[in-house]
Amino acid sequence: MMNQKHKALSTLGMAMRAGKVISGDEIVLKAVRQGKAKLVIVAGDASENTKKKFQDKCGTYNVKLVEIFDRITLGESIGKPERVIIAVTEAGFSKIIIQSLTQPSEVEYID
Repeated sequence: MMNQKHKALSTLGMAMRAGKVISGDEIVLKAVRQGKAKLVIVAGDASENTKKKFQDKCGTYNVKLVEIFDRITLGESIGKPERVIIAVTEAGFSKIIIQSLTQPSEVEYID
């Protein structure tokens, strides 16, 4: 599973360098409302309040939301200090990230 998560993080880094990642509460909320956010990632250690706010917003606007990693890992993946909430604004990158987080690793099935 680690390499899948690693792939998600490195894809986030690529998306950031391509200018397709935004972060911060207000900016991400705005992007969700405008239909620009393709994927919202909320840190596992975000406050319940923040998680609920984004779950509700993303639900309303039909934007995929994943809760994963912690604020330090999220920040590091995009070369910034701690980040609680980030959004990917390009469909291709968000698809790769979602797939790498939802695909079960084949290794888990070997007994």
